[in-house]
Amino acid sequence: MGWRLLIRALALRLKLDGWLATLSATRGLMSLNFMTYAACLTVLRTEWDMSATAAGSISTGFQLGYGASLLVCSWLADRVGARRVFVVSCCLSAATAVAFALFARSYASGLVLFTLVALSQGGTYSTAIMLTADRYGPERRGAAVGWLLASPSLGYAISLGVSGITLPIGGYQLAFIVTGCGPLIGAILGLSAMRAARNVVHSRDDAPGFATEVLRNRMAMRLTVAYTFHSWELLGMWAWGPAFFAASLAASGAASLQAVEAGAFLTASFHVVGLLAASTMGRLSDHLGRRTVLFTLAAASTACSLSIGWMVAWPIWIVAVVGAVYAFTALGDSPVLSVALTEAVRPAYLGAALALRSLTGFGAGALAPLVFGAVLDAATGTGWEASRWGWAFATFGAGGLIATMAAYGLPARHPSDNTNRRKS
Repeated sequence: MGWRLLIRALALRLKLDGWLATLSATRGLMSLNFMTYAACLTVLRTEWDMSATAAGSISTGFQLGYGASLLVCSWLADRVGARRVFVVSCCLSAATAVAFALFARSYASGLVLFTLVALSQGGTYSTAIMLTADRYGPERRGAAVGWLLASPSLGYAISLGVSGITLPIGGYQLAFIVTGCGPLIGAILGLSAMRAARNVVHSRDDAPGFATEVLRNRMAMRLTVAYTFHSWELLGMWAWGPAFFAASLAASGAASLQAVEAGAFLTASFHVVGLLAASTMGRLSDHLGRRTVLFTLAAASTACSLSIGWMVAWPIWIVAVVGAVYAFTALGDSPVLSVALTEAVRPAYLGAALALRSLTGFGAGALAPLVFGAVLDAATGTGWEASRWGWAFATFGAGGLIATMAAYGLPARHPSDNTNRRKS
C-alpha cells in the first residue's frame, strides 16, 4: 500500500496522470527505431557503399516522409478527429517498423523503407499534441506537452544505446530488428490509451477561416518560423551527431568500431539530457512565459552549433560537455513551441496550423542533413579535419540564428493571457 501512495505522490509532483503517462510511453516506444540509422551510419556507409551525400539522403527521405505524414494527418485530424487518426497511425507504424527491421539491407531498400516508417509515424505526433491540448488547461498544458515530447528523447537514447550494444554482436541487422520491436509494443499501449480519449471534432461555424486564423495570425506565423529553423538545427544535429562524436573519439585515438559504439552511447546520453530539457522547459514556460524560455534556449543552441564542429579534435570530455549543453538547448524549446501554438490558434484550426508548420519544419529538417553532408564532402581534402565539421555545423547555426530572432519578436505575455485564443 505504501509504494502505491509513493508512486501517486511522485506522479502528482511530476504533474503526470495515468493517461498522460501511457500516451508518453507510447510516443517513446514509437521513436525507438528513429535513431538506429544514425547510430549505425558509420558502419552503413561502408556496408551499403554510400557517400556522405547519399547517407544524408536517407535521413532526408525520412524527414520528408515524416513532414508529409504530419501535414496530411494534422489536416485530417481537424476533420475526422485526432483520436481516429492516432489509432490508424499506430497500426501502420507497427507494420512499417517490422518491414524496415527485416528488409532494409541496401541503400535503395533503406531509403524506401525508412521513408515508409516516417510516413506512418507522423499521425502519432501532432494528434497527440491536439489530444493533450483538449485535455489540459493553459496553466498545466506546458508541463503536459513537455512530458509528451520528452518521452521520444528516452526512445532515442534507448535506440542509440541498444544499437551500440547490438552492433558488435549481430551487426546493423540485429540493431534494426531489436529497435523495430518498439513501435509494435507502442501501438498496443497507444490503442489502450485511446480507450479513455474522446474523438473531438471542433466546429468551424463561427471561425473566419484558415487565412485569418493562421496565415494572418502574427504570433502563429512567428512560431512557425521559429519551429522551422529549430527543426533545421535539431533534426540535422540528430542525423549527424553520432557520426561526429565517433569522429571525435577516433581523433582521440579510439579504434574505428569502438569509436562508433562509444559515439552511439555518448549520443544516447545526450538524448537523456534532452528528455530532462523537454520535461522541464515546458513547465518552466508555464511560469516565466513562452518568449523568455524560447529566446534563451534558441540563442544558446545557436552558439553550440557555431562552435562544436571546430572542437572535433579537442579532448573528448570538452566535446561531451558542449554536446550535452547542445542537446539540452536544441530540444528544450520543442514543447514550448508546440504549446505556444495551441494557445495562439483556435482549436478548430489547430490541426491546420500544425500541418503548415510540419510542412515547413520537417521540410527544413529534411534538407539540413543533406546540406551538412554536401558541405562535409566539399571540404574533404582541406587538410584540417576541424574545418570540415566546423563549416558543416555552421549550416545548422545559420538556422538557429533565424529561430532566435523569431523567438525574440514574440509578445511578452504569460500563458494565461492566451486563454481567449483557445475558445472555439
